[in-house]
Amino acid sequence: MRHIRLDDREDWLHDTMLEMAKVKAKYELTGKPLTEAGLMRVASYQVTEYWTRLRRLTTWLDCGNCSKEQRRKCREELLYSDCPKFRQLVSLNATVDSPDGDGEPSELIEFIADDRAIDLDAWVDARRILRGLPRWLVQIGYKRYAGIPLDEPERRYFNRQRQVELKKCQKALL
Repeated sequence: MRHIRLDDREDWLHDTMLEMAKVKAKYELTGKPLTEAGLMRVASYQVTEYWTRLRRLTTWLDCGNCSKEQRRKCREELLYSDCPKFRQLVSLNATVDSPDGDGEPSELIEFIADDRAIDLDAWVDARRILRGLPRWLVQIGYKRYAGIPLDEPERRYFNRQRQVELKKCQKALL
């Protein structure tokens, strides 16, 4: 496992276990016992295959399904750019025209969403909704969020407010 990149380990382990099961089934058909050394050999082959696939991905070309003659021809005549398996790598610093066509060109990296950014529209909308609710209901909501149990008057009020909202939703649907 230490030979496999950390983010690929679970997938690699799953693939290796499947491959071991296939080898075990083949051995059982022939009546041979599968030893621990045999399983180690399967894992060794899987590590080699992992790095071969990774190397092919980083060279942007997957010739694994091409014939030897085709690979030789591509290598000798430099036909890699015509290969249907060739993947063009694009830099995030490449400039592109703005989507609406009237602005200045921007880098591709500016179009990637930031998961850590605050969704300002949702934040403003949530604050507006909370301001429109009764203060006691907002306090009950904070208590539920924090996991603090509600006392009996709060529970009754909360259930009554839920019923009111449910009736409003049912009227809106009709």
